[in-house]
Amino acid sequence: MPQGEFLLINNNNTRTKFALADREGLSEHASLMSRDLEGDGIDELLRGWDYEKVVLASVVPVNVPLLELSQAGRPLVRVNHETRLGIEIDFPNPSSVGADRLANAAAVAEPGSEEGVVVVDFGTAVTFDIVDARPAYIGGVIAPGLDAMRHYLHQKTALLPKIDLERPESAIGRSTVHAMQSGAFHGYRGLTREILARVIAELDCPAKVIATGGYAALIADGLPEIESVEPYLTMHGLLRIAKLNFPS
Repeated sequence: MPQGEFLLINNNNTRTKFALADREGLSEHASLMSRDLEGDGIDELLRGWDYEKVVLASVVPVNVPLLELSQAGRPLVRVNHETRLGIEIDFPNPSSVGADRLANAAAVAEPGSEEGVVVVDFGTAVTFDIVDARPAYIGGVIAPGLDAMRHYLHQKTALLPKIDLERPESAIGRSTVHAMQSGAFHGYRGLTREILARVIAELDCPAKVIATGGYAALIADGLPEIESVEPYLTMHGLLRIAKLNFPS
């Protein structure tokens, strides 16, 4: 039976991800489509997992009561700007910052560092979250995600199909699908590079760039601006938040 001290939940618009963790790190992972969330489904997904405490990050308010009810009887921390994050929030309206973005910021905060961090999260939206050297969360950028782009083109045009996102063989498309893949792949790489250039130019400290999210490996591959791809970055942030809010 998988055992851990914490259940970490990251509820986003597209998928809800679960991780089992102890204070040393993550162990088990599971997920389901957020549209399919229901009490019995959560119970079945987590059957056999043994844990004591729960940390929940959600950007879908309507799902919060169901997720909290599924964990009734266990101590639960819901991530928001008032949660102990291990990082300052220097933002005019901190309550408007998504819980997943706070978790990403918590994951990369390095007290005593002389450089900042930019986290690029390729999820339902493409978000850029900026942590300065203090460390403090100071803001970010939000752009439409790749799934939003491909679904929109398919739904709003008569002839464009829904495509699988992958790296095209060339920039010049030799079919409709090829052309759409080129627009998605090269377009989002260009978007990423331009936003990073603008953001880093505005910072008053050097900054490294970390990518995460479902399309991070595809879009970040070979981009010199991105130092690393961390697929479980948000969960590592939730684990850091768990240890801060449930001290041993």
